[in-house]
Amino acid sequence: MFIDYAKIRLRAGNGGAGIVAFHREKYIDKGGPSGGNGGRGGNIIFSTNPNLHTLQDIRYRRLYKAENGNSGGANKRTGKSGEDLIIQVPCGTIIKDLNTNKIVIDMVKENQNHIVCQGGIGGRGNYNFKSSVQQTPRFAQQGIPGEELHVELELKILADVGLVGLPNAGKSTLLSVMTTAKPKIADYPFTTLQPHLGIVKYGEYQSFVMADIPGLIEGASQGKGLGHQFLKHIERNRILLFLIDILEPNPQDVFDKLSNELSSFNETLMDKPTLVVRTKRDTVDEAKNLENWKNFSEEYIDISSVSNTGLDILKDRLVSFLSSS
Repeated sequence: MFIDYAKIRLRAGNGGAGIVAFHREKYIDKGGPSGGNGGRGGNIIFSTNPNLHTLQDIRYRRLYKAENGNSGGANKRTGKSGEDLIIQVPCGTIIKDLNTNKIVIDMVKENQNHIVCQGGIGGRGNYNFKSSVQQTPRFAQQGIPGEELHVELELKILADVGLVGLPNAGKSTLLSVMTTAKPKIADYPFTTLQPHLGIVKYGEYQSFVMADIPGLIEGASQGKGLGHQFLKHIERNRILLFLIDILEPNPQDVFDKLSNELSSFNETLMDKPTLVVRTKRDTVDEAKNLENWKNFSEEYIDISSVSNTGLDILKDRLVSFLSSS
């Protein structure tokens, strides 16, 4: 299951209490105060894991609590610090404070770590309060509570190439033949109900990530169909690959509508590099003079995911785009 949203509560560990203690040892008179400090409370740390692609493991746990620090000990011993709690999330996770509605951190790098909630500082034991005017202090500090936050996690998938098109434009089929991803494929609208990622390999050691975004319909930017739920994922793609069925009666109208939905959602989306492909080339015998494409304004490449026509050309063009961007 693809989960890209979660609300959770975070509670860092409390600092341990300092203690009141006095040195007791044979033959040593008036050993003086020796109460140690409390340990630090555990932090809550978010860490990106490139092998994760969903927030599924986080969504069903509502409270994350780090360990408290231990109290100090006699003979000036500091209490043990609480264990940090590390929460692993996919790259592209945005963490927002629900109380202020401000973004705490946008985690886009692999193996990135960020302390979201600081553990409390341990209290000072009575040893720290000894002075010339106060030889035997009989008090100590309590530990400071750890930070608490109610946060919203939102995942926007990171991909080099995002596939954009109407339902049944051939996005899932293209992803399945160019990568090892196994999206659901069928001949009815909205087959794809969640984004799918795949790795496209080229050369001996190079690759790029391709994302199949569920099909858009007119009004998606206002929430129609799958709407905002998946348009946000396109924001993180480096290149937008528009897929249009070669038998589409009015391909220019389709391209304009898709472009409008993207720019209505985020006006900067159409500033990204774009490439148009005519899909399902195998369904026509002659493609050069198709009447429905005579007034199309964009450059395009013909492909067929069924017969593998044009896929090497498409891959080379995408690699060229990625290398120059």
